[in-house]
Amino acid sequence: MVQKRLLHLRVPVTWDEEQGIRTKARDTGLSVAKYMRQVSLGYLVPSTIDNQQVEKLLAINGDLGRAGGLLKMWLTNDVRTKITSKAEIEATLVAIRTTQNAMLNAILELSNKKTHT
Repeated sequence: MVQKRLLHLRVPVTWDEEQGIRTKARDTGLSVAKYMRQVSLGYLVPSTIDNQQVEKLLAINGDLGRAGGLLKMWLTNDVRTKITSKAEIEATLVAIRTTQNAMLNAILELSNKKTHT
């Protein structure tokens, strides 16, 4: 049988601390009371990593792999590909750099969310 919780603890906090605690509790899907109880007792709380950001990173990683593979085929004169111009290689390199920047931005956004929650 689960024991009913009858006791309450009073913990003075600043306004900013209260907002931070409420945000972290919301981000983990827990009530403030349950979040504080779990954190205080050393239990692990659910991950706050945004699954949508992780999926976005995986998609970007796939794009990089495809662009890199195409570039490799061009540079090794693979018979399955035919370079029509130097501009194609340059455009592919630009696409790779753009994709790398998108991946970096997604990582930074994910990192910022994690440090602010």
